[in-house]
Amino acid sequence: MLRESGPVRAEVVGRRVYALAPTPFAGPAEFRLDDRATSGGHRVNRRPTGRLLPAGAGCDLVLTRTFRAHVEDVWASVTEPERTARWFGPWKGDAAPGRTIDVQMAYEEQQPWMQARIEACEPPLRLAVTTVDEHGVWRLELLLSEVDGVTELKLVHHLGSPAGLGEIGPGWEFYLDMLVASRENRPLPVFDSYYPAMKAYFDGLASPGA
Repeated sequence: MLRESGPVRAEVVGRRVYALAPTPFAGPAEFRLDDRATSGGHRVNRRPTGRLLPAGAGCDLVLTRTFRAHVEDVWASVTEPERTARWFGPWKGDAAPGRTIDVQMAYEEQQPWMQARIEACEPPLRLAVTTVDEHGVWRLELLLSEVDGVTELKLVHHLGSPAGLGEIGPGWEFYLDMLVASRENRPLPVFDSYYPAMKAYFDGLASPGA
């Protein structure tokens, strides 16, 4: 179990999406599972949830999910390695603020590993990490809060600019729905349901009025 830790990230989405040809977002749809399965998962049609907010000289991509569970249990889903393995991948190392752990992206091709430096950890309410691999450096934050037995999880991706948002956003939607499905013991979604279907939505956030 983590002392103070936590991995989460989807930068690897870039390795997937750039090999695909973009198509327009078909429009809002309620979350539902499709009977068809691809690569062991299920196709999903859902409404994108991401918001882009100004933040200093850059911007923040914010995505939210809610759970009928206590905050400590949701915290465990995003920090304990045996539970992150169910929707993102396991991690290893001595987890504490200022230290770096190794995180496996278990649902990607080749199941690569990346490094995540723990910048801050305030169980069970806040986790901030910086991830590093050949694709660059990403600054991420998880913010949790509970009201009347319902926990809200916010994933905040701190960005220097909105460049590439059409690729980044669908990846985060995918991984957060992986988290939801793993907690509810439902079939995991497939990435093809998110990209390129959601690309136009996130491109629109990056270029409002375009």
